[in-house]
Amino acid sequence: METLRQLVQTDSRLHTVTEVALVACLFGGLVLVRTVRSRRREKRLIAKLQNQRERSLQQAEQRVMKYKQAHPVTNSAFILNLSLSELTNQLQEGSLSPEEVFYAYMDKTLDVQQKLNCCTEIILDSFEQLKAIDSGKKGLLYGVPVSLKENIFLKNSASSCGVVRFVHQPADDDCVLVKVLKKQGAIPFVRTNVPQSLLNYDCSNQFYGQTLNPCNLQKTSGGSSGGEASLIAGGGSVIGLGSDIGGSVRIPASFCGICGLKPTSGRLSSRGLKSIYRGQKAVLSSIGPLGKDVDSLALFMRAILCDDMYSLDPTVPPLPFKEEVYRSRKPLRIGYFEQIEETPASPSMIRAVQEVKALLEQAGHTLVPYNPVKVEMNELAIKGAISDGGGTYVQQLKGSRIDPTLRAQFLIYRIPNWLKKIIAFIIKPLWPYGGQILQYFSGVGSVAGLWKLHASIEDCVKDTIAEWQRLNIDVVLCPIIGPAFNFNYCGKLTCMASFSMIYNVLNFCAGVVPVSIVTAQDEKNLCHLASGSLFERILNKAAKGGEGLPVAVQCVALPWQDELCLRFMKEVEELVKKQRINER
Repeated sequence: METLRQLVQTDSRLHTVTEVALVACLFGGLVLVRTVRSRRREKRLIAKLQNQRERSLQQAEQRVMKYKQAHPVTNSAFILNLSLSELTNQLQEGSLSPEEVFYAYMDKTLDVQQKLNCCTEIILDSFEQLKAIDSGKKGLLYGVPVSLKENIFLKNSASSCGVVRFVHQPADDDCVLVKVLKKQGAIPFVRTNVPQSLLNYDCSNQFYGQTLNPCNLQKTSGGSSGGEASLIAGGGSVIGLGSDIGGSVRIPASFCGICGLKPTSGRLSSRGLKSIYRGQKAVLSSIGPLGKDVDSLALFMRAILCDDMYSLDPTVPPLPFKEEVYRSRKPLRIGYFEQIEETPASPSMIRAVQEVKALLEQAGHTLVPYNPVKVEMNELAIKGAISDGGGTYVQQLKGSRIDPTLRAQFLIYRIPNWLKKIIAFIIKPLWPYGGQILQYFSGVGSVAGLWKLHASIEDCVKDTIAEWQRLNIDVVLCPIIGPAFNFNYCGKLTCMASFSMIYNVLNFCAGVVPVSIVTAQDEKNLCHLASGSLFERILNKAAKGGEGLPVAVQCVALPWQDELCLRFMKEVEELVKKQRINER
């Protein structure tokens, strides 16, 4: 040691190296201490949130048990089997009381939660709202229990989005749509699970865990409105409210076998909707309903599109629900496509479009082959959503452990933009599609690049509308991602979000209707993807074991034609039901 000390004192170079080493050790120690502290803080937050959820579930269970003891003859099964339209009719007529309906759904929700892990909290204020509900039966949703996605503001509750930094940010007020729902007589009674950060079509986070698919517990419910879809499909809610920035209503609806609508962005107020970061205007988010059938979605829209919403949020255009459009049964001219170039699709997705096309033709509608405008939609969608290459996104997740379902795509965001460009340049000759996608994830690069992106989106909207006008089509029939994936694959197949995200970029309205189930032949055909491209091979693993799962199609209409979109969805739903009856 004495010799080493002398060397350090006499050799200035060694002295410098020693200082650097000491500084490096000190810095490393500080980073380690901060990491340990961050992990401990996150564990405390997780424990706190889980305890809050358990307390709300326990209190709700106690109140339900007390109600059931006092009302042993309530026919809950009858109530739970009613459609939303049937339920509202019986509530208005007085055949059912709000109390009967509320406790039937609360009891079922508690049961579904145990099986599927789809709820983040029971809204305990709902018990007080039930007591104070106006006996005058005011509102189209009088007495109806409504479920809410966790990122929808509820007074005094935080919308964490599965991210640590949002946990201590309780909302000052209810979301505008929550206020409107209450004015329409509805009772928001439960909040539902989301994926970490929302920008994922799985449904898992470090706070509340993985939500399961009610059709197959070995599959994901989809996301980001996955808790909503799981709860509704499991029978715990008759109507729910979600949000959609790339398919977040439509994909879980497809995975769970229910209906979901992404209205035109701006048709419904989004004031009081939490997002992972604000200010992104290229790919537009929408708030929209999920339900058991299309009529439920239409009734929800009919109730929400009212003067109360327009007065609470004057930025929303005062467009009431167009009943004559929804009720119309005139033949439609329908564009259709089965696949998007270079984007993998499962055999059941393609078959569903083909079979629905045949049903629509038999019903007297005109089907026209339609190809989406030749533009790199992935570029517009990815650069629009991650314009800075993911820097802000990564910053927002600082202090959070990354959920396994998010790791694959988060890894890409963490790579410096300059390195993404180099890697993209290297791999592009060997794998053009992969290199191109990685290039898009490096962002727009500058303000001028962002303006160029916005101009490209404007051109895409203009060209797409021009093509619809050239073909003289009213609506479009196309695939939606499905069937439900195995766990931890959604983040590896972000490219498949093109099927839904295209309509967020265009700001067209779009909805999903279940039309079939995965057959043994679909499962057999899926194996053919095992020898395809990288993404096809991943899809083969993601969708494997899906026989019997729901399969859906997507129905699309032009901006502000939400009622026409719903009318088209209703047409598809009725034709599929009729076919099933005839096959019996």
